[in-house]
Amino acid sequence: MLDAEDAQGADLRSIAEASELLGVTQRTLRFYEDKGLIRPRRVGSMRVYSRREMGRMQLILRGKRLGFSIREIGEFLSLYDDGGGRIEQMRHLQSRINERLRELQDQRRAIEQTIDELVKMEGEAQDRIDALERGGD
Repeated sequence: MLDAEDAQGADLRSIAEASELLGVTQRTLRFYEDKGLIRPRRVGSMRVYSRREMGRMQLILRGKRLGFSIREIGEFLSLYDDGGGRIEQMRHLQSRINERLRELQDQRRAIEQTIDELVKMEGEAQDRIDALERGGD
């Protein structure tokens, strides 16, 4: 049943409107619906997205951007649904965030090392080119 706010239609979006506002395809919205992460309402055969579902999609997209799995995002959404009041769940969330931070920091270090090595190799290649152009070995 529609609540008073949604009954006016002001906060309901069609799948086309929702996908455009979120910057995703309609197929993406249906994918997350199939995974049970969002539950758009139906008006006849049309999917409609409430403010709540739009908020959930923003959380999903943020989780994906941060590299979390669908399962992890589902766990985070359950915290959102529960109001985040259960301390054990919040500690688990914090633990997963810290783990992801460590992974990304490790990746950043590896990328920085690779960049440093490539810069050094590029300099060595340029030195060799310069020497060859001067006619030396």
